Amino acid sequence: MTIERKTTERPRILLIGANGQVGWELRRTLATLGNVVTASLEGECGPIIDLMDPLSLRRLVDETQPDALVNAAAYTAVDKAETDQDTARRINADAVGEMAELVAVRGIPLIHYSTDFVFSGEIDRPYREDDLTGPLNVYGETKLAGEQVLLNSGAQALIFRTSWVYGIRGANFLLTMLRLLQERDELRIVDDQVGAPTWSRMLAEVTALVLYRVLRGELDLADVGGLYHLTGSGQVSWYGFASAILEESGLEGKLIPIPSSEYPAPALRPRYSVLDNRRVQDTFGLTMPDWRVSLRQCLEERI
Repeated sequence: MTIERKTTERPRILLIGANGQVGWELRRTLATLGNVVTASLEGECGPIIDLMDPLSLRRLVDETQPDALVNAAAYTAVDKAETDQDTARRINADAVGEMAELVAVRGIPLIHYSTDFVFSGEIDRPYREDDLTGPLNVYGETKLAGEQVLLNSGAQALIFRTSWVYGIRGANFLLTMLRLLQERDELRIVDDQVGAPTWSRMLAEVTALVLYRVLRGELDLADVGGLYHLTGSGQVSWYGFASAILEESGLEGKLIPIPSSEYPAPALRPRYSVLDNRRVQDTFGLTMPDWRVSLRQCLEERI
């Protein structure tokens, strides 16, 4: 049944992927902007949406009649994607194209998230938005395909590429380290892959700040829409990130740095995937916090 609208109602924001680590934070930050209608792939909050079925997405948009759509849903199982390519492409690319068509017809904005894994990791400076892509794995390929179909759709869209996302909910490196540090005396951590850890709360806060200005008419996506890099500032290896988690959490344990060759995985990872935040900072007047500052704040939240 279609949800009734009132002329005095605040903007309605449809959030897809509301039960993920970014979606969970978005549920709170977007609530300050309007009425958030949540939909998830597993039905933990709001209606279930099946991104494998195009009709499911269309029905949801028709029923909710949103003023904006935020897509925090993605197939993020990097290694599993190597053998589950059809599902990864369906969720990360095909469904994004269908969202683009739906919002373009309605003239409403769409915010979508992508990944540092669209790059090969072969350069030694932070990647800019216009740098040549070259994903090393199926996950990166499907996320890049999603970017391309959205950028070519004519929809009013913002794509935030991010990296090494963590938070107090979901499956991520921070929570894995906190668990393993309490279970084992010694951990071996890859030290030759470098990126920028990004707190899911920060992603959600920036999304809300930007969308607020879009909904108020202060920003025209015809002028500022497109692709932006959005991560914590600075850079670190996985070993360095784990060392900071150990120090900031007050836990005890021994960490041993190892090369990627000693931790083989089905999917290749870029050795360097730091993203340059200058465009998002200059366009929206923001400053991205240092990754370690955000880590400290995130851990304080758990106390």
